[in-house]
Amino acid sequence: MAKIKMMALRHSAFYTPYLMTISGGYLEKAGLEPVYTPQTSDNTVADAITQGRCDVTQSAVAVNFTDLEAGNESRIMHFAQINARDGFILTGRHEDKAFTWNSLAGKDILIDHFFQPLAMLKYGLYKQGVDYDSIHAIDAGDVDQIDRAFRDGLGEYVHQQGPAPQQLEKDGIGFVVATVGDAVGPVAFSSIAATPEWLETEMAAAFMHTYRQARQFVIEASAEDSAKLIGEYFPQIDADVLTDTISFYKQLGCWEPAVEISHESYENLLEVFLHSNLITRRHRYEECVVSSPAG
Repeated sequence: MAKIKMMALRHSAFYTPYLMTISGGYLEKAGLEPVYTPQTSDNTVADAITQGRCDVTQSAVAVNFTDLEAGNESRIMHFAQINARDGFILTGRHEDKAFTWNSLAGKDILIDHFFQPLAMLKYGLYKQGVDYDSIHAIDAGDVDQIDRAFRDGLGEYVHQQGPAPQQLEKDGIGFVVATVGDAVGPVAFSSIAATPEWLETEMAAAFMHTYRQARQFVIEASAEDSAKLIGEYFPQIDADVLTDTISFYKQLGCWEPAVEISHESYENLLEVFLHSNLITRRHRYEECVVSSPAG
């Protein structure tokens, strides 16, 4: 059985359709043995995929903007959508049914400062009529450090991906008050990417076939059934919390039936990054996105 080396820029229940290709047994049925590795500081997705240590990865179309802004061609191409909305959530220390985005002004907020989550939050605030400079943004470090800091009492709100907010709620530490996905709207958020050369292979076609099946299962199956299948990847998260997280993302509209990265969602992504001055021009769709392999 041929090995298919899969990576993830970040590991989260937000990427359930991608993880389901592994945990649902779809790849094995296609004659592929999955090897899954989340990115680390000494093994980045960009290096691993261009140096042949990785075949396919969870990533984000916006990753390509760095090369394009430098005048270089994209090293990897995005060929399938995972999430059609931002999956970050704002959690407050107290339940607040009267919460509005203006409630954040003047508050201490632990914010994920990774390039895309931060750009999306800034744009979401802008769309909701809130000046980013009016909040007290705290950079506590990586996702684990952010979670620990909030649990230790730092900040009035925290900006995280699921299932961290859902676990905070269960532990009685916080209450979900808003989602960046609702504030920003449809956008090319996370995707699946590979080198152009790999996309021409039979393995790529087989992977795409399994991904379509896994994605459809996640859309149609109960959140509980999906959580049971991917639970091994989240040993520190309670089973009911993982179920709630998957249900939350389904209701938010993150996992559409279509696997294609639409032109409209890409144009919305450009607006997000132009707003934060992270790009200087509207890069062409074809410089980042290609059609999915037949599968």
